[in-house]
Amino acid sequence: MRRRRNLVIGALLCVLFIAAALVSFVWTPFDVISLDIANKLKTPGGEHWFGTDHFGRDILSMIMVGARTSIAVALVAVGIGMVLGVPLGLFAAASRGTLLDELIMRGNDLIFAFPALLIAILITAVLGPSAVNAIIAIGIFNIPVFARLTRAAALSLWERDYILSARVAGKSKLRISAEHILPNLLNLLIVQGTIQFSLGVLAEAGLSYVGLGAQPPTPSWGRMLAESQTMFSFAPHLAIFPGLAIVFTVLGLNLFGDGLRDYFDPRLRHNRHDETPEAIVNDERVS
Repeated sequence: MRRRRNLVIGALLCVLFIAAALVSFVWTPFDVISLDIANKLKTPGGEHWFGTDHFGRDILSMIMVGARTSIAVALVAVGIGMVLGVPLGLFAAASRGTLLDELIMRGNDLIFAFPALLIAILITAVLGPSAVNAIIAIGIFNIPVFARLTRAAALSLWERDYILSARVAGKSKLRISAEHILPNLLNLLIVQGTIQFSLGVLAEAGLSYVGLGAQPPTPSWGRMLAESQTMFSFAPHLAIFPGLAIVFTVLGLNLFGDGLRDYFDPRLRHNRHDETPEAIVNDERVS
């Protein structure tokens, strides 16, 4: 537990986040769509643990359903980035120095020039604001992230002896990429996928905050923050609880990704495990 505290804490926060989303499919304390004006702006306590909003809707129920929205948007967006970005990175590494490599990398640079928010604005200007368009915007932004990471890691693997042996055996570059390069990149891609998932949750909240994400009546943490900003002086719970949900979810995913990185990287694992008094004394003796 001490050596894997980041992984354990992050996993617990992620489990809590996912469990809330899954439970919301079958049960929430109150209906998140029906309005109850008589009970609007109730403070936390009693039947409403997190209070109610200006329409009388239960904040806890909306946070649970909002977790479902965040997971769906971030998960699909990261999936788009991986499915399209990883093959592009593998092709670029396999054709290093060729015109194909240059086209792929310059295309990535072009996408990087436009932040996810600007891409979302461009998409929603044509198609209108929705959760689907938020997924497209975040997914497009994730493509060059995975393409660059895959290419950089694959280039170092192409210099290994076992890759040279595969080339001598007559295997094509495409087959080498699929059978030897990609399996050795899975750990790195899993860690990066976890980190991009946390960024996807944050991006979805940001897009919903400016009205480009999930639309009413679908609950969204970002839109809950946007609706609460004019009432913060007399109803701070409207902003505090969705804000904490975003903070702890992103924190948990980042800790989980950091723990996975330490777990999958033998050098980091060795360094972390050797940080004991006996190891420090031995290191000082050797030096």
